[in-house]
Amino acid sequence: MGDAPEDWPTGRLLSAAARRVERAWDAYLARWSLSHASLPVLAVLVGGELSQREIAAHLGVTEQSMSRMVAGLERSGYVQRSRDTADRRRHTVQITATGRRALRELNLRDAIDSLVGHDLSDAELADLRGLLLRFLG
Repeated sequence: MGDAPEDWPTGRLLSAAARRVERAWDAYLARWSLSHASLPVLAVLVGGELSQREIAAHLGVTEQSMSRMVAGLERSGYVQRSRDTADRRRHTVQITATGRRALRELNLRDAIDSLVGHDLSDAELADLRGLLLRFLG
């Protein structure tokens, strides 16, 4: 395992690159007390209020994980929970103005792309983006 990256299989290179970008992304999001796991919750709630169960199902995570994420987002003032007026046992979650503002502030394409770019030229970054889109397509 002590071999140089040039000798790694493509999957290992991709995995190492993904971890590097994820660490940089989390450091960037930490400025807003967010993480790569909690950010999608806010993005989903832009479409309207949902129950925690609905958010968990939409994002493919457990209700227990969602409960912790929503609690953290609520402490940060990004979401608010309230009882459903039609079903008192059910709670709904909605994004707050503070949550919407955080999404606007952090969603700066150049700042986000700089987390990936490292020493890549604009053309190389465009090539990488094209390859990733093709890979994910």
